[in-house]
Amino acid sequence: MWYRFYLTSSRLDEEQIEEQIGALKKFLNSVPEKALNLGLRVLLAVIVFFIGRQLIKLICNLLKKALQRANVEVGAVQFLNSLLRAALYVVLVFMIATEFGMDAASVVALLGSAGVAIGLAIQGSLSNLAGGVLILMLKPFKVGDYIIDSTGKEGVVTEIQIFYTKLLTVDNKSVILPNGQLANNSVINVTAMDCRRLDLVIGISYTSDLKLAKETLMKVLTDDTATMKDKELLVYVDALDSSSVNLGIRFWVRQADYWTAKFRITENCKLALDAAGIEIPFTQVDVHLDSK
Repeated sequence: MWYRFYLTSSRLDEEQIEEQIGALKKFLNSVPEKALNLGLRVLLAVIVFFIGRQLIKLICNLLKKALQRANVEVGAVQFLNSLLRAALYVVLVFMIATEFGMDAASVVALLGSAGVAIGLAIQGSLSNLAGGVLILMLKPFKVGDYIIDSTGKEGVVTEIQIFYTKLLTVDNKSVILPNGQLANNSVINVTAMDCRRLDLVIGISYTSDLKLAKETLMKVLTDDTATMKDKELLVYVDALDSSSVNLGIRFWVRQADYWTAKFRITENCKLALDAAGIEIPFTQVDVHLDSK
């Protein structure tokens, strides 16, 4: 009896082994076909990606040209262009995922779950995205404006992207600022108005003719072509310093003439005072010795 049971169990074990060997042979025989199918799908996905990327570039260029023809602000064009590009890449990845046999509903659910997780992880980036939308809607500045942010960084706005705004400094450095920071903090738009006021302070000696000095400086302002004659031209005593009488000079210039006018008028004031014999003193200390 035990012998028969042993023979039966041995036959069962041999049959199971043969079944397993047969399944393994069947799997190995199907590996080349599956690898070929997988390779074709990967190749198809790569082709779709490259074709999709070219189509995305084409669509973005068409949108950019259409917005430019409609005279849309440069910053809005850059923002919408980058936003559309990001959305189209998401659609492209979704299409490639479905080509690999993933169910559309599963992909949507996966994207939804991933979106929630990513949203919690990149709250700052979402704040920058909202900041970019606010900048384009409220327009505190636009491309081409010279701005100074709350941290002291300054430059000409060259791009307004989805998450960041790029500035170009006067010494040709690129500064990248988060849109959320710009939207939630104070920003000085230096070039928002057509004209700017210039203030200079020049010290003269206490022994110099004060009225002559004021007349000389006023003549420099009236003779300069950059000063706006329809606005205030003013020369006044700003302070009585320890070693000089400080004269304030106040005038208005066009935005484009600001720096050239500042440098030229400062130089002309020095030359005019020298020609009039008015001394510009340097800081000095008088020491009196008590001789006994």
